[in-house]
Amino acid sequence: MEAVAIAFYHQETDWPVVQTLVFDDPPQLKLLTDNIVFSWVHEGRNYKKLSAFIACHQKVSDKFLDDFWNYYRDLLPDQDSPSQQTADRLRYKFWKLFHTDSGGYQQLDGRKPLTLVKTSELLYVLEHPELPLHNNPAELGARTMVQRGNISDATQTLEGTQTWDTFMSLVTTTRKLGISFFEYIRDRISKVGNIPYLATILDEKSALNPFGCSWMPE
Repeated sequence: MEAVAIAFYHQETDWPVVQTLVFDDPPQLKLLTDNIVFSWVHEGRNYKKLSAFIACHQKVSDKFLDDFWNYYRDLLPDQDSPSQQTADRLRYKFWKLFHTDSGGYQQLDGRKPLTLVKTSELLYVLEHPELPLHNNPAELGARTMVQRGNISDATQTLEGTQTWDTFMSLVTTTRKLGISFFEYIRDRISKVGNIPYLATILDEKSALNPFGCSWMPE
């Protein structure tokens, strides 16, 4: 069933098929897109969860986490002014960070190869600096749905589900665009028309923040 659903999605013509997806490594999403980017924030949490009980191991773990987040911070300015020289330096620094033995902390050393398997997905941002380094904004948007479900459990009909999805999407979209959801709904019900279509606003904002040259067709 998953294969059929994915195949149907990829042949979709009415809606754009997403080519690149940023997420926190759920296996069921890996075949959805051609290009996958893993969230650095979620990868860091894997190391934060390590349970070091011996003082020397705790010291090694803390030092590695400092190096991990320092490397993450090194990636941020590269997004603003990318260069091949900087990308090569960051690739080497990545290799050194995750290939260096900790000196006895086996739990940490056992975790590093699991990150190295994701090298291409974690460093894809060096090829396309426009990509975010994590997917927290998307998760915060989905959290609204979770909170709504915790309050009122679930819908009873298909129409209710569709209405729920529509309004939750509108809440998140207006919030990200800096528009009051209450004012938006009042504008639509009263048919005043002071607030443009959300699609129009999205087009205007997208035009101000175009994709970089790394996405241009050859």
